[in-house]
Amino acid sequence: MLKVTHYTSKGVKSTDFSLPKEMDVKENINLMAQAARVEESRKHPGLSKAKTRAEINRTTKKWYRQKGTGRARHGARSAPIFVGGGVAHGPKGIKRTLNLTKDMNKKALFSGIKILSKKGKVFVVSGISSMTKTKDAKVLLEKILKNLNFKTKVTLVFAEKNIKIKKAFANIKNVKTEVYKNMNVRKVLLSEYLIFDKDIFEKETKKAK
Repeated sequence: MLKVTHYTSKGVKSTDFSLPKEMDVKENINLMAQAARVEESRKHPGLSKAKTRAEINRTTKKWYRQKGTGRARHGARSAPIFVGGGVAHGPKGIKRTLNLTKDMNKKALFSGIKILSKKGKVFVVSGISSMTKTKDAKVLLEKILKNLNFKTKVTLVFAEKNIKIKKAFANIKNVKTEVYKNMNVRKVLLSEYLIFDKDIFEKETKKAK
């Protein structure tokens, strides 16, 4: 079982919290890299598009005669060799469509969480739904992360029903807020610390009972 440090919303340390069994996976660095690559590709808009010589709006009349000039043979000025001509092997404006199965994405995510938890950089906070002020949010972070500074990258992961707490953390530098269902391994890799809302794990706890 993966155990992480548990805090109350007041920043008081409580009994260690056991993460769900499904998170205790075998670490797979290669799968994490693959999943991160897929997520990165999905963010790419695929809008880059260069025109080929057939798409250039330019005359196709032969520039000068074929023979007798002593120069190389050339046809239309829309050829890629000329300034203002088409691009021979430019981007096509195609959206990338890399995919992984749900199970693979989950395993990659859990691998990332497990690696951070082993380093003591994953925490669970209970009662966080009552937090509404940025001042209280800062106090909580300072109590959990003793070495908190303007460079510390923190991701707060909360249950969907507690989305209102996002406002309390929105103006704190380098603190990102994410709904748990939207988490992926890329977001874990970009985080130095992960703080989970305990309400996320309510369903798992009820199922276990």
